[in-house]
Amino acid sequence: MSIWGKFGGAIGTILGALAGRLLDREPGDSNVVFTIAVIALSAKMAKADGVVTDEEIEAFERLFRVRPEDAANVRRVFDMARRDTAGYETYARQIARLFAGSPALLEDILDGLFEIAKADGVLHPGESAFLERVAEIFGFAPNEFRRIRASHFAPDAADPYVVLGLAYDASDEEIRRTYRRLVRENHPDSLIGRGVPEEFVRLATDKLAAINGAYDKIEIERRLRIPVSR
Repeated sequence: MSIWGKFGGAIGTILGALAGRLLDREPGDSNVVFTIAVIALSAKMAKADGVVTDEEIEAFERLFRVRPEDAANVRRVFDMARRDTAGYETYARQIARLFAGSPALLEDILDGLFEIAKADGVLHPGESAFLERVAEIFGFAPNEFRRIRASHFAPDAADPYVVLGLAYDASDEEIRRTYRRLVRENHPDSLIGRGVPEEFVRLATDKLAAINGAYDKIEIERRLRIPVSR
């Protein structure tokens, strides 16, 4: 069943969720709640550069594999969320509370927002500020935000330390420990277990390749004598 079929056209219920009345409850379906969360924040972010483009809405539809028969409903919900009077920080805090014990899922949401932000090929300063603030509310440190951004936008993508979210003077053990954690969090099986839409598994696969490449560069640079088992 399409995720939108589960709503049965109950637009009022969806808007209730966007306002926090459902996000404060225990999620009955993580995929549905995840999608509502991204609608709320992506609609607000799309407005951060002053205009909501068709490309941004199409990026959302691509991420969630929206069926043609559901497209009009999705756009309607997206537009209603954009017009809602609640500020994006309210949505971000609600989502941060809902997924407080799942930082990897919060990162999945940020990945989705970055994909929508770059739909027009440019990261607008307003969008960058929006994403940085959302990351802060989600509990990500500045180096973690740069790491997440690097998986979507150059030139940071060429710096292996930024890709892994590490300081240049990080110890060999910290590098290995961070690498293991990132591989575990971005493994396709982990995303499937988190119940996120299929397109996010593809994003994680690309991200995992960058993580492996970054570790390889640091390993060569430092000539680490005890490689990490993969």
